[in-house]
Amino acid sequence: MDRCRKRPDSDPQGRGEPEPPADKRPCTAEPSTSAAAAAPAPRPAEQGGSDMDTSSSGHAVDADADVDDGDGDGDGDGDGGSSCESDGDGSPRPRGGAGGRFHRMVEAVAAEGAGPDALLAALTELCEALSFCAEDAGGYFPTDAAARALVRRAGGGDGAGATPDVVLLSVRAITYLCDAMPRAADAVVRHGLLPVLCSRLLVIEYLDVAEQCLQAFEKISRRQPTQCLQAGMIAAVLGYIDFFPASIQRVAVSAVANACKKVSADCSQFVLDSVPTLCNLLQSEDKMVVEKVAACLINIVDSFSSSVELLDQLCHQGVIEKVLPLIHTGGLTALSPSTYSNLIGLLAKLACTSLVAVKSLFELNVSSTIKRILATSDLSHGMPYLPLEKQNNQVSEALKLANQLIPSAARDVGDTQIVLAKEKIITDEPSFLSQFSRDVLPVLIKAVNSGANSYICYGCASIVNNICYFSKPEMLQELLKETNISSFLAGLLSRKDHHVLISSLKIVEILMQKLPDAYLGFFIKEGVVYAVDALLAQEDCSKPTHLPDDMQQPETQPVIRNKSTCFCYAFDTYRSEAAETRTCKIGKDSLFTFARHVKTTYFTKEVVSSEMGLTEILQKLKTCCAVLNESTDKSSEQDNLQNEEYLSTILSEVMMELHGGETMTTFEFLESGLVKSLSNYLSNGKYLQAEENMNYSSDHFLAVVKRFQSFARMSFSRMGQSWGDMLLTLLVMKLQNALTSLDNFPVIMSHNFKPRSSISDIPARHSTVIPCIRVRFKKDENETNLSSYDNAIYVEISSSLHAIEEFLWPKVSIDVNSQKAESPPSGTALESIATDNSHERDSTPQSSPSEGLISGNQNVEPCPQQGTSSSGQAERNATILSDHALQPKLVFSLKGKELDQSVTLYQSILQDQINAGSDIILDMQFWRGVHDITFRTAANPEAIRTAANPKANDDSPRHFSTAISSITDNTSGFTWQMLPFFPSMLHGKLPCKLDRSSPSYDILFMLHILEGLNRYSFHLIADERNRSFAHGRITNLDDLKAVVFSIPQQEFVSAKLTDKLEQQMHDPLVSMSSCLPLWCTELMSACPFLFSFEARWKYFQLTAFGSLKNHHGHMMDPSVNIVTERGSPHSRKKFKVDRDDILVSAAKMMKSHAKSNAILEVEYKEEVGTGLGPTMEFYTLISHEFQKSSLGMWRGELPCDVGTDDGHVSRFVLAHNGLFPRPWSASEDCASFQEVSKRFHLLGQVVAKAIKDSRILDIPFSKAFYKLILGQELSIYDIQSFDSELAISLMEFQALACRRKYAESNLRDCQSISDLTYRGCRIEDLAIDFALPGYPEYVLLSESGSDSLNAENLEEYVHHVVEATVKSGIARQMEAFKSGFNEVFPLDKLQVFSEDELERLLCGEQDTWDFAKLVDHIKFDHGYTSSSPPVINLLEIIQEFGSHHRRAFLQFITGSPRLPPGGLASLNPKFTVVRKNNSIDADHDLPSVMTCANYLKLPPYSSKEKMREKLLYAITEGQGSFHLS
Repeated sequence: MDRCRKRPDSDPQGRGEPEPPADKRPCTAEPSTSAAAAAPAPRPAEQGGSDMDTSSSGHAVDADADVDDGDGDGDGDGDGGSSCESDGDGSPRPRGGAGGRFHRMVEAVAAEGAGPDALLAALTELCEALSFCAEDAGGYFPTDAAARALVRRAGGGDGAGATPDVVLLSVRAITYLCDAMPRAADAVVRHGLLPVLCSRLLVIEYLDVAEQCLQAFEKISRRQPTQCLQAGMIAAVLGYIDFFPASIQRVAVSAVANACKKVSADCSQFVLDSVPTLCNLLQSEDKMVVEKVAACLINIVDSFSSSVELLDQLCHQGVIEKVLPLIHTGGLTALSPSTYSNLIGLLAKLACTSLVAVKSLFELNVSSTIKRILATSDLSHGMPYLPLEKQNNQVSEALKLANQLIPSAARDVGDTQIVLAKEKIITDEPSFLSQFSRDVLPVLIKAVNSGANSYICYGCASIVNNICYFSKPEMLQELLKETNISSFLAGLLSRKDHHVLISSLKIVEILMQKLPDAYLGFFIKEGVVYAVDALLAQEDCSKPTHLPDDMQQPETQPVIRNKSTCFCYAFDTYRSEAAETRTCKIGKDSLFTFARHVKTTYFTKEVVSSEMGLTEILQKLKTCCAVLNESTDKSSEQDNLQNEEYLSTILSEVMMELHGGETMTTFEFLESGLVKSLSNYLSNGKYLQAEENMNYSSDHFLAVVKRFQSFARMSFSRMGQSWGDMLLTLLVMKLQNALTSLDNFPVIMSHNFKPRSSISDIPARHSTVIPCIRVRFKKDENETNLSSYDNAIYVEISSSLHAIEEFLWPKVSIDVNSQKAESPPSGTALESIATDNSHERDSTPQSSPSEGLISGNQNVEPCPQQGTSSSGQAERNATILSDHALQPKLVFSLKGKELDQSVTLYQSILQDQINAGSDIILDMQFWRGVHDITFRTAANPEAIRTAANPKANDDSPRHFSTAISSITDNTSGFTWQMLPFFPSMLHGKLPCKLDRSSPSYDILFMLHILEGLNRYSFHLIADERNRSFAHGRITNLDDLKAVVFSIPQQEFVSAKLTDKLEQQMHDPLVSMSSCLPLWCTELMSACPFLFSFEARWKYFQLTAFGSLKNHHGHMMDPSVNIVTERGSPHSRKKFKVDRDDILVSAAKMMKSHAKSNAILEVEYKEEVGTGLGPTMEFYTLISHEFQKSSLGMWRGELPCDVGTDDGHVSRFVLAHNGLFPRPWSASEDCASFQEVSKRFHLLGQVVAKAIKDSRILDIPFSKAFYKLILGQELSIYDIQSFDSELAISLMEFQALACRRKYAESNLRDCQSISDLTYRGCRIEDLAIDFALPGYPEYVLLSESGSDSLNAENLEEYVHHVVEATVKSGIARQMEAFKSGFNEVFPLDKLQVFSEDELERLLCGEQDTWDFAKLVDHIKFDHGYTSSSPPVINLLEIIQEFGSHHRRAFLQFITGSPRLPPGGLASLNPKFTVVRKNNSIDADHDLPSVMTCANYLKLPPYSSKEKMREKLLYAITEGQGSFHLS
C-alpha cells in the first residue's frame, strides 16, 4: 500500500473526489502545499516509520500506559484532569484570556461556510493549543461544542465530504482533546465519532488519517471501552493492522487491550471474531505488540471465566495452540516476567473450567512446558510465601495449571461435575496421565528438595497426591523406579506446616494401599515410618506448633503468622475476595487423627517388625558408634597408645561400613548417630561435653592430633585412581544429603514490604524508611541498682545491643553523676562508637571504613623502630575503643535467655521465633507487636568479654608447641595451629553462634572439618610423608613428593542452602537494610564453602557495600564506627591519567579518591576517549606497571639482557608460578624499603578499588599471596606454590633433620646419625652459606655461629629460610598492602572467599571459546547475523588464536585482556559485532571498536585471510590510545 495515496478502489460510491497528486502528502503536506503543515511537530505518531512508541499526547502518558483501572472512571481525574475542561453543558462562558481564546478557536472550527484555508488554519491553531493544554492552563474550554464541531469536521453528520487534511487535523484535535481532558471522550462518543473512525479504518483511503484514527481510538477506549466494542472498533482496528509499522501496531493493540478489560456477555461476539487475528499477532517480532496482545487475551479469558461455552469457543479459535509454544520456546527471555506468568495463568484458568482446554493441553504435551518452567525457574527468587500475595510468579502459576489438569483427589471441591469430567478424560486416555507424570513428577520432587517454602511445597505435594491417586499400581511401579519418593515424603513430613503434612500423609496412604509390598521397606529405610511416629510424639508436647493459624496468641507477643496463610484454597485458579474468610479444611485435631490412622492401619508394630524395623546396616552402625563413644570417654593417660590403636580399629570399621555393599539411606546415616560419634572422636570427647572451658592440657592436644592423623589417613585411602574413590568423598556426599534433608534454616520474608517513613528512637531519633521493631524494656525483678523504663520505643533493626545500652543507660542509671565519670565521652563521639546504624543521615560520602586510623601513607614506615611509634597511638586508640565496646554496663534478656552482645536485637528476636518452631512472616502484625526485653546490670565484665569474644581463645596455648614437636618431629614451618579448622576440633564446637542442639549442627561440624581436611590435603599428606621418612618407613627422598587428589570445591556446596540465602538476600527488606537473619551471617562465617561463589559474591556486595545492585545505599564498618554512604551507580569521578607515568598518576588518583564511593572513570591526557574502555585499560596498565623488576617488590627471576632483543619483556619479573613478595631484611637499606612499602600500600588501594568498582586486573599473583591477603598463615608447604625448586630442597632438608632428631630421641642407630647425607653428599660438602637462597644480602642468624650449613644446624637453617620467605621477611610489605586496602573497604570482608575465588574475583577468567559459546554470547547486529559469512570467518579466526593473540583481541575489544568472572556470558555490555560500511573498498579498511560498549565494527572483508591480516594488525598496532573511530 502506497503511503498517503488514495486507493484506486476506495471510492465505490463514485463521489468523484479527485485523487491528489502523487507527490503530495495530504495528511502531512509541506508548508507550500497545505496549511496542515502548521500542525505541531512534537507528535511522533505522524512519523509512521519510526520505531519509537507512538503517543499522540504532549503529556506524560505513554500509549502503552495502563491508565484505566477497569472501573470505568478513566484515569480517575476528579474534574477531568485539566483546568481547561468544561462542565459539559456546552454553554460558552469564557473566563479570562485563555478561555476566550479556546472559545474563539472552537467557533472558527464550527463556522459554516468557512473556506478550506481558513478551516485548516483554525484546526491547526486548535491542535497546537490543545497539545500544550495542561493543568495550569487556566480558563474555560467548551468541551461539548468542540466535540460536536470536530466530529462533524471528521466526517460525522453532514461533514462526510471533508477533505483529507481537514479530517486528519480534526481527528488529531480530538486525540489531543481526549488526552488532555479524558472526560471529553464521553462527549465525542455522544456526538457519533466512533462510527466515523471505524469507517475510516475499514476502508482506508489515506494511511496518515488511519493512523490518527487508531491513536484516537487508543485514547477514547480508556474511558469508553464498552461503547468502542459495540461500535465494532476491534474489527476496524485489526482489519489492516499488518500494513502499519510496528509503532502504530502498538497503538492499535493498546486500544484493543483497553476495550477488552471488562467484556460483557452481550459484547462477547465482537471479541470472539477478533481472537484469530490476535493469536496471529503473538508471532510478531515486536515485543511490545506481543505484550499488548497477551494482555488482550488475558483480559478476555478473565471476562469469559464464568461461561464454559465462551471459553470453549476461545479454545476452538486457537488460543491454546498459539499461547503454549510462546511459553515453551523461550518466552521467559522474550516477554516480561509478569506477562509470562499471566499467560501461564491464562492456561490455568482455561483448564479450570473448559474440558476442551484440558484435552487440548494434554494433546499438546503441556507437561513438557510445565517441566521446563519448574526446571529452569529460580525457585529461590520471588517465591510468594502467602497464597494471597499479589505476585505474578511463573512457578506458582505453573503449579496452579498442573493442579487444574489433574483433578483433585478430594471430593470436597465446589464443582464436582467438572472434576468427574476431567477424571474421565485421563481415564479414557491413560497416556495423558502417564506422560504428564513422567515429565512433572521428577521436577516436583527436585523443587521440594531444593528448599522451596511451604507454599510451593504444598502445591507440589498436592500434584503428587493427585497423580498417585489416579495412577494404576503398575503405572506407579514404573513411574517411581527413577524417583526416590520415600525420601521425598520423609522430607515433607519434617516440615511444620499442617497442610503439607496432611498432603504427605495422604500420599503415604495411597502408596500403601496400592503398593504395600513395594513401599513398606523403603518407608522404613528412608525414615517415613519414623517421621510419622515423631509427628504423633509431638501431639502432646508441641500442639501449639500445629494449631490452626487463626488461633489467638497472647497480646503481649507479636503475631508471627497472619490468618491468610491457609493453603487449602491457594491453588484455586479463581479465588473470590472472600477467600480470606473461608474456613480452613483442616480441623484442629485432624492432622494427628489422620497420622494416627496411617500409623495404626499401615505401620503397626507387627508389620514393621516383620520388615526389620532396624535394618542390618543401621544396627551395625549403632553398635560401632556406641563402642566408639564409650571408648572415647574411657580414654586414659596410662593406656593412651593402646587405646588410640583400638579406637582407630573401630573407626576403620565404621568407615568401611560407609563403603559397604548395601546402600545406606540418609535416614539411616542420621539415625545411626555416626556424625555425632565422629565429631566426639575427633575432639577427644569435648564435642559432647557441655562446659565451655577453653583451657586444655597438652595430652588433650596430642590426642586430637593423633586422632585426626588416623582419620585423615583413612579419609585419603582408596586415592588410587581419582578423588571420587576416596572415603572422604563418600562421607562428604552422605553429609550433604543429610544436610539437604533437614530444614533448620528458614527464609524470613517481609510480606508486602514497601519503604515508608517512620521515626526511630535508637540509635538516635531520626526518620528512616526501614521498619523499626517496637520494644518495651523491663527491669529485672532482682535488679535494685537501676530504675525502671516502661516506655515502648522504636529500635532500628540494624541497631546493636551496645547502641541500645548507650540509649538506655542514662535513663535507668540511678546515680547519674557517678556514672558520668565512668562513661565514655558523650555527644557525637559517643554516637560514632555506639551506633550500628547503617543509615545515618549525616554520613560523609568521602569517609572510609579505616578513616581515623589510617591516613594516606603516613603510617607506612620502612624501619621497625619508626613503624612502631608511628602507628602506636592509633593502635592504642583502637584498643581503648575495643575494650570499651567489650565491657557492657547492661545485660539484656529475651524470655529469660541472655542475649549475645555481638548479635543485634532484631536477629535475636527472629532467632527466638525460629527456635519456637514458627514460620515467620514479617507483616504489619509483626512490626506492630511489642517485644519485652529485660535488662539488668552487668555483673562480671571480664566474663562477658570472654564470652563475647571466643575467638580470643581459638589458638592453642603456646606451651603445646613442645608437645606437638614430639609428634611431628618438625619445628620448621608447619604447625597444627595453622589449620583454620583445628581449633574447632580442639574445642569441640564451631566458631559461630548456631544452636548446638540443632540436628544440623553435627553435620555442619563434620563438613567444616572435612572441607579443611580437603583444602589442606597437600600440607597434611606432605607432613605425613615427612614423618614417615623420619621414622624410616620411607628411605628415598624422591618418595617425599605428595600426589594429592582433592575433592572439587563444588562438592561442598549445598544447593539448598545456596537457594535459601539467595532468596533471603533478594527479600526487599534485606536488600534495603542489609539486615540478615542470624543463620546467614553465622553460616557464612563458619562454613562459607556451603554457598556457591555467585551467592557469596552477592553476600559480599550486600555486607561490604550495602547493596546487591550497587544502588544508593549505606555501608558501615562496625570495627571503627565510621559510617559511609555508598554512591549511586551514576556517581562517577573522572580522573585524567598520564599514559607515560601510570604509577604516579595512580598514586595521585588513590590519594584523592581511595576513600570515595564514586566509581572512577579514566581519561588519558591528549586522548578523547573516556568511559569503561579507557578505565579497564588503566587497570591493565597499572597491573603491568606493578610487575616491573625495578620496583623491587617481587621475588622471581630477574630479566636477563643477554639473548633477548625484546626490551618490553625484559622489564618484568619472571614469576612462572605467580608473584610473591620479595623478602626484605630489617637490616637492609631503610630508604629503599620505604619506596617498596609505598608501592605495596598503593597496590592495596588499587586492588581494593578494582574489586569495589568491579574492574579486572591483569596481574598474576601466586596462590600463596592470595592466602596472605586473606590473613592465612603460610608454612613450608606453601612455598611450593611460588618457588617449587626451593620448596623441594627445603622439604628434603627438613626430612633429613627430622630423621636425625628422631634417631637422637630414640638413642639408637648412632651410626645412621653420623652417616646422614643429602643424596649421597655430606651436608657440609654442599657449601651452602647461611643466607637466604637467592638473596645473599639477607643473612640468616645462626645460634651456633656458623656461617655455612652443616648437619647440626640443618633444622635451624630450614626454620630461618621459611621464616624469612613467608613470614618475617614479607610481614612489613603485607602490612603496607593491608593498610592501603583498608582505606577502600575492610579487608576482612573478603574472608568469605577462598584464594582461588579471590583470584577469579580480581583477575577474571580465561574462558575457553568454542563455536557454540561464541554464537550464544555474541550479539550480531546492524547488517550481520550469526550466519553471515564475515561473522563465521571472525568466529573461526578467534578460535584459532593462541593465548597471546586472544589476550590482545580482548584488550582491543574491552580494554582488558581478561574476561570478568563468568566468562564471555558475563561481559556487560554484551559483546556486539556490527557491519562497518565505508565508501572505499572494505579490504582497505580496518576494524574499529567502542570499548565502552564492547562494540566491534567489522568491515565485510572479501576473504578470511584478509580479515585475519587486518584484525591482527588492529589488535597489535591499535593498542595504547583512545580516539574517535
